[in-house]
Amino acid sequence: MRRISRMILVTAGYNFRMWKKNMRVIAAFLLAFILCFMLTDKLVLFAGKQETTMQLVEPFIWTFGDGNSILLGSMLFLLLFGDLPFITTATPFFLIRENRKIWIAGQFLYIVGACVFYLMFILGSTGILCMKYLFPKNTWSYTAAMLAYSEKGETLGIPAAVKTLEMSRPYQTMCCIFVLLLLYALVLMFLQMFFTLWKGQLAGVISALTFSAYGLLLNPDNLKTLLKLPDEFYYKARVIVGWISPLNQATYSMHNFGYDNLPSLKETFLIFGSILTILVFLSTRQMKRYNFQFRGTEE
Repeated sequence: MRRISRMILVTAGYNFRMWKKNMRVIAAFLLAFILCFMLTDKLVLFAGKQETTMQLVEPFIWTFGDGNSILLGSMLFLLLFGDLPFITTATPFFLIRENRKIWIAGQFLYIVGACVFYLMFILGSTGILCMKYLFPKNTWSYTAAMLAYSEKGETLGIPAAVKTLEMSRPYQTMCCIFVLLLLYALVLMFLQMFFTLWKGQLAGVISALTFSAYGLLLNPDNLKTLLKLPDEFYYKARVIVGWISPLNQATYSMHNFGYDNLPSLKETFLIFGSILTILVFLSTRQMKRYNFQFRGTEE
């Protein structure tokens, strides 16, 4: 068992070593930093104008508590994992030393580790970009109160919800959003992995783009504008898409905190966990039939 675990770690570690001088990976992280800069710019300008401060993780919370920001951030995973299913000139040697199940387990571990590292980079970037205005105490700032309890947050397009401030504290909220982003990213990547193993790399990319487009189209605000829904129907549409859209499931404010019919955080974790389990099973099964082609691979 220890030998198998070590082989899985070695397989995943090799993929991380391939990041060195990899322009695709460098571009993914550079674009992630630029995205964080663009999304936090409104917060920095608002805090500077109001001469207020923000809690340490509030820039991350208000930036990635919005479905559109989550969608933009997740698109960069397609660049980071553009070489799915990670076949290189070293793959034949790994397959000689280990069976296909161990090899794909290493790829799965790499996907999880890379997603965690990428999201930690985003979390750190939002903090660095707003460093001048941050304090570490686990309490909401006056900036957050101004954004949530007035129309300023809605005017600026910053998703500062009153129920977020009333139901939890900053660090707890940050952890929930981080997990939601991680689960959404893993579902996206394992979906791409399955279709890549099943129908090829192009099919994998198309499946990931379709998954993202599905979430974008089911945005309740987009539906309200497109279908010109009155307020009473808008609420029903918001509840429905809150259940059936993975992107809305990954949005923190689109959850039930005790007084509506939206999914709770536990229900969302269960839904994402079930989808991931199915995708991992299907991908592992599909690996048995996968036809490796090593011609033209590059180190």
